[in-house]
Amino acid sequence: MTPVLAVAEKSIKSATANKINIFLMVKKKIILTGITASPGNAFGKVRIVKTSGEILKIKKEEIVVAPFLTPEAVVLLRKNRKIKGIITDRGGSTSHAAILAREFGIPYIAGTGTASKKLKNNTAVNLDGGTGTVYEV
Repeated sequence: MTPVLAVAEKSIKSATANKINIFLMVKKKIILTGITASPGNAFGKVRIVKTSGEILKIKKEEIVVAPFLTPEAVVLLRKNRKIKGIITDRGGSTSHAAILAREFGIPYIAGTGTASKKLKNNTAVNLDGGTGTVYEV
């Protein structure tokens, strides 16, 4: 058995503990790259957020994509625990949003430049906050 297959087999066995390991073993097309603001992996559908109030409307586990997260929007992150990940066009690893994302354990990629324009609502993506990469599903 090749090393990659061995690792994939091991990842599949531990899938109940960490479902994200499986996607890491499969080569995917990179859609976007940005700055690692909060580590972690997330799989989900994109929700484009243009105003802070839209964050509270998220009903299912989705990945929030926005041009920038204002301090008001960041406060709303605390109220909505259904957010699986965050991707923004601007921002960085020392922003208020990044600090809170790390505190809450939400993977976050900042500074992509074009995420809110390039991604569309309900598009399924894999977000790797450790490398700052967004993959297509």
